[in-house]
Amino acid sequence: MSEVRVPGRVPSPLVEIADERFSRHGVRLLLKRDDLIHPALVGNKWRKLVPSLEAAGGRPLVTFGGAWSNHLRATAAAGRLLGLETVGIVRGDELAGRELNPSLARCAADGMRLCFVDRSAYRGKAGPEGPARLLREAGAPPDAFVVPEGGSNGLAVRGCAALGEELRGLVDVAAVACGTGGTLAGMAAGLGPGQRALGVAVLKGGFLAGEVRRLQREAFGGPRGRWEVEERFHHGGFARVPAGLEAFARDFEDRHGLGVERVYVAKLLHALTVLAGEGAFPPGTRLAAVVTGRPFP
Repeated sequence: MSEVRVPGRVPSPLVEIADERFSRHGVRLLLKRDDLIHPALVGNKWRKLVPSLEAAGGRPLVTFGGAWSNHLRATAAAGRLLGLETVGIVRGDELAGRELNPSLARCAADGMRLCFVDRSAYRGKAGPEGPARLLREAGAPPDAFVVPEGGSNGLAVRGCAALGEELRGLVDVAAVACGTGGTLAGMAAGLGPGQRALGVAVLKGGFLAGEVRRLQREAFGGPRGRWEVEERFHHGGFARVPAGLEAFARDFEDRHGLGVERVYVAKLLHALTVLAGEGAFPPGTRLAAVVTGRPFP
């Protein structure tokens, strides 16, 4: 396994901000600025990718995602920075004949070869023959290293344990927005005694806790750390940004001068604001919100 040098700012900054919606309940809000790790490889995506990049040992990378996938964009950027061939299998064959959206255009500009597949075949990637069939359709190199959608596997979970380790002794609760659960699984494992991790689900379905348990078994052989999942703040599903959430994000930006990524980070910050108002965090709690990304484009 070859070592991959982290190209940016690790550990990422931990910055306390003054927000009366938290302070009036005796809660200190800190932002773990993983969005500052690297301009093209922000936040948890880099932490999750590093172990897979090392395991790939210079082989081509193949991975999966939707039209606006942060994971596809991060994988393409990693390929450009490290000189690796990358292939992205994209959900939705109807996209093949259209102009690329800004996210896919960034992937292509970074050298990723995009392969568009129909949605039913894409869903079948979870079956026993699904991944092999999609790889054949994409013309993936036979020696390619396959990274799952969202980047979450046992390797990624071990990579994200460093996030928890960076927060040891500094906070009481560490919170992160969750799509596939890999970051939460790793962060919880890296935290110290007396600390707990909170995951805010950005997809509906109630599957996330089971995925976190599965990923911890894959990575560590069993459960690690104290963690829980909050399912109430998906705002209708993945990538749904209703008017109320948009207004919250704009207000947070105005208060703190921080660009708020809408799909993950806005839902996390909104959830923590509501939970603080509900008394979910005892007075004196040091609460860290992991800023995993920045607005794109």
